[in-house]
Amino acid sequence: MKINYKYIPVYISIILAIGIFIGGSLQFFNQNDFLVTSNSKAKLNQLIDFIDNEYVDELDTDSIVDKTVDNILAQLDPHSVYIPPSEQVEVAENMKGDFVGIGVRFYIFKDTVAIIQSIENGPSAKAGIKPGDRILYADGTKLFGRKLPTDSLYTKLKGKEGSKVVLTVYRKSEKRNIKFTIKRGVVPLKSVDVGLMLNSSTAYIKINRFAETTYKEFKSNLTRLKNQGAKSLVIDLRDNGGGYMEEAIAIADELLADRKLIVFTKNKKGRVDKTFATKKGDFETGKLFVLINENSASASEILAGAVQDNDRGTIVGRRSFGKGLVQREIDFEDGSAVRLTVARYYTPTGRSIQKPYVKGAEQYFKESELRFRNGELYDKDSIKIADTLKFKTPKGKIVYGGGGIVPDVFVPIEFENADEATAYLMESGILGNFVFEQLDKNRNIFKDLTFEQFLSKMNATDLYFNLFEKFISKHVKGIRLEQSKSVVKRYINAEFAKQLYGENAYYDIVLKEDVMLKKVLSKK
Repeated sequence: MKINYKYIPVYISIILAIGIFIGGSLQFFNQNDFLVTSNSKAKLNQLIDFIDNEYVDELDTDSIVDKTVDNILAQLDPHSVYIPPSEQVEVAENMKGDFVGIGVRFYIFKDTVAIIQSIENGPSAKAGIKPGDRILYADGTKLFGRKLPTDSLYTKLKGKEGSKVVLTVYRKSEKRNIKFTIKRGVVPLKSVDVGLMLNSSTAYIKINRFAETTYKEFKSNLTRLKNQGAKSLVIDLRDNGGGYMEEAIAIADELLADRKLIVFTKNKKGRVDKTFATKKGDFETGKLFVLINENSASASEILAGAVQDNDRGTIVGRRSFGKGLVQREIDFEDGSAVRLTVARYYTPTGRSIQKPYVKGAEQYFKESELRFRNGELYDKDSIKIADTLKFKTPKGKIVYGGGGIVPDVFVPIEFENADEATAYLMESGILGNFVFEQLDKNRNIFKDLTFEQFLSKMNATDLYFNLFEKFISKHVKGIRLEQSKSVVKRYINAEFAKQLYGENAYYDIVLKEDVMLKKVLSKK
């Protein structure tokens, strides 16, 4: 398959590598604890100083140091990584759960910053910025007609809380420029996408990562849904690359009875730290289901493993990623950081679910492609796990270690007749870009439609499916959308709904035909 990387980021990189990279189970420590000397460290410092002072040509010593750090960490494991200053701010914001800015979802369309959506109740929405608007200038700085680096663009739109930015916006629907003075504010980055009732007694909560605010978001949704009559709960961890271990533990505590083991870690010195549930659980009874897939990793696997090993609920889906390592982060004065693996974690039965990484980071992160090729994502019998990695739960259920959480109920991938690229394509940003461009041509054809009228209109035609096929053929070679037409149409309709009606409308469409949820509801 030939891919135009300029237009569409690598699907696996977006959904898997970045998600797992950002989502490592994290803890923090004081860097002064590690200020020790040795001959090898002195040698490295001497070499850098020697190059800096004596090398014949001018060099950027900082870049040499960065490469050295990268090379050192590459000798360790795939999750011990160096994060340069240019990336660390975005990574930190993603895990913090909010940032200070103007609150828009945008797309660089023909060298112009085009607004896909203003975040609900955010600064731009309050100021009147609308989908389809183009930002031409920010405080007089031209933003269109030039290839402005993403970090430079963010610098213009972000800033201190309460600071103001004057935006000159072209509103295509009115064919005129409008000036907005926007006061920057705290914009939430939700880690819980949605919490809703699937039926009169079954609640559904979708968690996209474990950030600083995840437990708070989860608890708020759980309380609201219980008040609406929820007796059963579905927690969706599909494509959740992980995050803060403590947030996953806090959620597990809501589900497990007092003194149930949630997880334990072991470091190089053999120190074991165990974490147990407390008395505070708010959903310790009632049916519980956890959805996972091949991109559920790290903290997601801690939560799923705690539920499975304590016989608390049913794990539904496909074998999870297989990350059983714990990282700590050290920050440097230049804004960069290093995440170093300092321990392994184990599920309550004693399982390590870490998959092998002896073949290097590239093969490690591409292992999900192998699962496609060997048929594992279509057939549970294709999962190959050594008998020596079998464990038993208190009720005698067999569970497995050595490479992810194996679900209790297997559900094959929906794109059964297509290749792996189609599945990742539906989750990538390119679908959102396509829908934006279609709406941008004529938003008025959806104007004043109720949601039901919108659905009827979309279901009655193959127009957008055919247009999406043409759109994709220009940028990605070898994808066979026709073989998964019904699923692709559903995702197209859902993305239209998201951009027109909001996040909940997206899930209203996607979840109705979700095969994992159908399996869950059939077991109730």
